[in-house]
Order: sequence, then structure tokens, then C-alpha cells
Amino acid sequence: MDKYLLPVIVIAVALLAAMFAGCTGTPPEDVPDPDRTYYIVGIDELYPPYTFLDGTGNPEGFDVESMEWIARDQGLDIRFKVRDWYGILPDLLDKRIDIIYSGYSITPDRAKIIAFSDPYWVVSQGVVVKRGSKIKYEDVISGKVITGTEAKSTADDWIDRYLVNIGALKPEKYKLYETFHDALDELEKGNIEAVIYDSPGLIEAIENRNIEYIGSIETGEKYGIAVRKEDTQLLEKLNAGLKHLMESPKWAELKAKYELKESK
Repeated sequence: MDKYLLPVIVIAVALLAAMFAGCTGTPPEDVPDPDRTYYIVGIDELYPPYTFLDGTGNPEGFDVESMEWIARDQGLDIRFKVRDWYGILPDLLDKRIDIIYSGYSITPDRAKIIAFSDPYWVVSQGVVVKRGSKIKYEDVISGKVITGTEAKSTADDWIDRYLVNIGALKPEKYKLYETFHDALDELEKGNIEAVIYDSPGLIEAIENRNIEYIGSIETGEKYGIAVRKEDTQLLEKLNAGLKHLMESPKWAELKAKYELKESK
């Protein structure tokens, strides 16, 4: 074959392949599809008991089952998609997902750019140390020990606001990690002395670890379902479905199944 003709043929074949691929109606996974008729619910795969994956990779958890119930109640077609937690808010704004339902705290900063449903759960921040440690709860919340948490979490916000900014916790004693599971790993290794994070997820995560729970910080955080501000009709449906769910026997059933107790 003419060596000058080969590149032309290769380019032509590639163009034809791209054209045929475009006729399938299935866009690349991370490209928003304007013709999509279902809603994508973004979740964190590492946040039991709210959202996680079972042994076969299927979404499971309190929030997952709640969303499924609400979808049936309101006639919504949904799909769950695991998203990187750092990028879940940009994914919502960029229309790669349509709903965040994964233990997502309602905060003033988030509420400026997205809309939240009515609150469905209230949580506190939990404090854990390595099992057998002599460190006490008071040592942690007064900033005396090397403390870690997940970056950009509400625990990060609390520690920064109430410990670092007032000078109680020195910056060199404050360690941030990509996930709170990474922080727990470092705690077990002895590289940090305490971890602060949302209490329900923390309690679940330390099972079978050499870590013990020593107390809660009553922050009164509220979880909500998040959508884009312009999706007002969707938000109305989510609020209606959430209200119906919380008034139904299913709500108590889910709380019992996932061993969740209301924070005071």
C-alpha cells in the first residue's frame, strides 16, 4: 500500500467510527446528556451507613433506600452513580449528576449556590483515638493533640473555626486527608492522635479497627438532599416524597435496619 495513502485511510476510518459511535445515543459517562429522561443521584461509596457499595458493587445504605422509596412515591426515574467526594458539588452544577443524597450537610456556603430539601437527619461530630490511648475527649477538643480529618468536610470546617482560628490547635498539629478513612489509617499507625468526623459514619468505620470512640461534639449538623437551584419542581417532589417517607412506617424500619439514632 502507498505509504502516503495509509495515514489518510486511518484518519477516514477514525472519523467514520466516531460518526457511528455518535449514532448510538449513549454519550461518554462524564459528559452531560441534555436528552436524559432520568435523574442521576450522586453518592459516596465510602460513607456507611448512609451510602456504600455491597459485595457485588451495588449501591446500598440508609440514603440509598430512602431515595428509592421517594422515587417510587413521586414517580421519579433515578440512577445512582458513585462520584469522587471532592468533585460531587461541581458534578451537580455541571449537570453530570442531578441530585446529591449521601449524608450531605446543609451549610450556609453550599446553600448560596445549590438548593437543599428539608432536613432529614441531624448529626454530631465524633471523636476517636487509638484504642488504649490515654488521650481524653477534653484533650482533643481543647487542641492539645495532633488531630486529623477529611479535607473540605464539615469536621474540617468545625476544627478550623473553633480550634485553629482561635489558636487552640496549632496548624502543625492539624492534618488533613483525602478521606476520613485515610485519617483513621494514620491514627492506627500512630502518626496522629485523634480524628474528628461525622459521628454515624465514624462509628461505622471504626468497627474491626484498633480505634475507640470517646465522645461527640454536639454541632447539630443537618443533612439534606441537594439539587441545582433552578430545579424547583424536582425539589418540590423530593420534599413531598421525603415528608411521606418520614410519616410512613418505612422510616422507622430504615432507622432500625441501619442502627441510626436521632441526635439531640
